[in-house]
Amino acid sequence: MDDKSHYELGMNVRRKVLGDSHVNRTLDNLNPFNSEFQDFISRYAWGEIWTRPGLDHPMRSMITIAMLIALNREAELKMHLRAAFNNGVTRDELKELIMHSALYCGLPAANATMHLAQQVFDELDAESP
Repeated sequence: MDDKSHYELGMNVRRKVLGDSHVNRTLDNLNPFNSEFQDFISRYAWGEIWTRPGLDHPMRSMITIAMLIALNREAELKMHLRAAFNNGVTRDELKELIMHSALYCGLPAANATMHLAQQVFDELDAESP
């Protein structure tokens, strides 16, 4: 598969997982400084890794969230907490993931994530009709 094919496949997965509004916002903000990086993300992260057959998208979401909790990457974590619902991850599964992360990532990381997840839930609930 060539770069163009990986990019197109990646954009399809990126839209499915993150949603059209997020991806469109990213595309609207392309500039000479960030365009190559965004192309790399679409081709490699979404077009090569997220499309591999070994794990389904809900599992990839859960793994990604766990790693972002451990790394304390709040902006990416918030984005992936929102995206997890597009992959069928439930609030109860996220709660269990956060509880489990308290053991391995520490209570402060889990506590911060619990608050961030509640903020995401509140935003999603406000957006729902």
